[in-house]
Amino acid sequence: MEPVTMLLAMSYRAIGDQFHDRLEQIGLEPLRPAHGYVFRLLKAKRATTVDIGQHLGVTKQAAAKIVNELDEWGYVTREPHPTDKRAQYVTLTGKGRDYLRLADNLWSDLENEMAEAIGPGTLDTIKQGLTAYLQHVHGDDQPGLRPVW
Repeated sequence: MEPVTMLLAMSYRAIGDQFHDRLEQIGLEPLRPAHGYVFRLLKAKRATTVDIGQHLGVTKQAAAKIVNELDEWGYVTREPHPTDKRAQYVTLTGKGRDYLRLADNLWSDLENEMAEAIGPGTLDTIKQGLTAYLQHVHGDDQPGLRPVW
């Protein structure tokens, strides 16, 4: 049997692939995982392109490219920063918030399918165990959701 870290990584990949297949079936823009991490960040707070780059662990230029794509597709809007004339806040639009609700529903469906495959009790045990592990490693200062490139 594979080490747990490999099983977690392969499971993450499998569920992510299923998620993106379903987005493609719906006919949405070619959103990538990095877009999803931006959505999650913007759900929690307003952010500048620099904030987004730091969150993703990419350059400001790479973050700007992602923001431009999301802006062109109508998922985000940019607002003037109140104290820095060079910066802009990036926020989710109504379409962006709608997408996030859709994504949450898709993730929920996929989690339910996982529960059907492995059993709801097993899934609950896995969730409890991973939550306990994260609490052990990080305490109350849990890491944000971001890619691990």
